[in-house]
Amino acid sequence: MAQFGKETSARGEFVRQPNRFTGRVTEPEAGRYRLVVSLACPWAHRAVIVRALLGLDEAISLAVVDPIRDERGWRFSLDTDGVDPVLGAQFLSEVYLATDENYEGRVTVPALVDTHTGTVVTNDYPRITLDFSTEWTSFHRPGAPDLYPEGRREEIDALIEPIFHHVNNGVYKCGFASAQSAYDLAYTSLFAELDRLSERLADQRYLMGDDLTEVDIRLFTTLVRFDAVYHGHFKCNRNKLAEMPVLWAYARDIFQTPGVADTVDFDHIKRHYYATHEQINPSRIVPAGPDPSGWWEPHGRS
Repeated sequence: MAQFGKETSARGEFVRQPNRFTGRVTEPEAGRYRLVVSLACPWAHRAVIVRALLGLDEAISLAVVDPIRDERGWRFSLDTDGVDPVLGAQFLSEVYLATDENYEGRVTVPALVDTHTGTVVTNDYPRITLDFSTEWTSFHRPGAPDLYPEGRREEIDALIEPIFHHVNNGVYKCGFASAQSAYDLAYTSLFAELDRLSERLADQRYLMGDDLTEVDIRLFTTLVRFDAVYHGHFKCNRNKLAEMPVLWAYARDIFQTPGVADTVDFDHIKRHYYATHEQINPSRIVPAGPDPSGWWEPHGRS
């Protein structure tokens, strides 16, 4: 049986649902918008990292849901009385239904919510981080990195595409495959892309050269989860990240970038994956390892 039946093809392939809400904030107001995330989710983690690196903490408030998602979806159970203090909701699904009362898809994070209307502006995770870089510039901290430099966007976008299909979404294609052939194809594509990226990074610090950009953040949120969940839970087990020297050093370099490590919560990551994917892990036992201390080992890439 597939983990997400509505997102599984007749060939047993995982086909991610499209993003339902695709509004954009082109005239930002500090304090108006609330970013709802799970610290376990790699798509949401991108937005948390970019928000931190750009210094948007004061301009955009943050709501963190419980890592354990049940049949009712993402819960605000980490907040007092299980209610988000700004949105007044117990479940993110309430905000989705306030936006579209007929919404029937899977409720996803990240979601950027307009606190004035109580509705979702966007759950379009690829666009959210780009807009943080390009539309929220008046709220960036002094010295904030240019994660999506105008002159290199076409080149960045060209790198983003295969990384999304074969790595970011590729691990899910492995983990949620319900046919051997679908899994085999996803597994082969995943490690072929990781090998290509390793070759690219062998003689340069970041994917675009000397500067950290959007595409590095997108790759990192998959790599940081690789050994903890994807290697075993999603059967992405040709190698651990720690057994791929270039990518392991590269990932530690980004992890140790000021502000990034604070956004990584291995407890949330492991509890979410192992305790909510009952078709893959029916016992819901959360493994004790791996030891995260290795993330602080010198990376030698600066």
